[in-house]
Amino acid sequence: MRELIEDVAGHSPLDPQESSRLSSRAQLPKRFYKEASVAEAPDGFAVQLDGRSVKTPTRNPLAAPTRALAEIIAAEWQAQTDLIDPATMPLTRLANSVIDGVTGREDAVTDDVAKYFSSDLLFYRASHPEALVAREAEHWDPVLFWAKDVLGAHFILSEGVIHVGQPEPAIEAARAALPSDPWAIGAFHVVTTLTGSAVLALALLHGHLSADAVWAAAHVDEDWNIEQWGLDEEVASQRSARRAEFDAVAQVLAAVARGS
Repeated sequence: MRELIEDVAGHSPLDPQESSRLSSRAQLPKRFYKEASVAEAPDGFAVQLDGRSVKTPTRNPLAAPTRALAEIIAAEWQAQTDLIDPATMPLTRLANSVIDGVTGREDAVTDDVAKYFSSDLLFYRASHPEALVAREAEHWDPVLFWAKDVLGAHFILSEGVIHVGQPEPAIEAARAALPSDPWAIGAFHVVTTLTGSAVLALALLHGHLSADAVWAAAHVDEDWNIEQWGLDEEVASQRSARRAEFDAVAQVLAAVARGS
């Protein structure tokens, strides 16, 4: 059981390459339980297998702060069939990472996320072709206007990959809008790394954009290239894995934000 939980934890909560590694294991463990459920516990709402609490790799209870979130995690365990595939359990991996690695280190995780406010995806624009320039503006400009008007974070744009320094007041204003709860900042970190944009993650957290809109905005350039050159099977598979991870963590961010 311990070895299984360590496999489910992985080295990174929602790294598509890690998911691919997990799913390609020669042998997956057999399902050994009949029912995954949720029970109220001192640490929140614990995930149980046949009435026994699940532990994280460092032997903490696998528990979520809300029943709704714990039930989503339990559903991952319940959905396993004959074999247990950790690659299909992104929320369990996230939970292990939050419980074992984020709780008590919220400031360090926040510092890591805040680095994106100096080099966010949305700040660097294509200079050509005109259609791509227009598409980036269509998806990205409204988010930046929202950050300026609502959060007080006025960022500077640049063409190409030449670095542009961002005003410290903008960075501080955006940082002030970050969550402090370990589950929220843990999920926020994953959304940021998957999209390359902490600004988009803020828009998702604060309900300014839906998960679909954030995903579309994060992949404007990639979608443009696909339209021009097509999409090969390997890239399509990697993108599908990233989207599954993103959707799962977006669920957590929404659940924690609304406290349900």
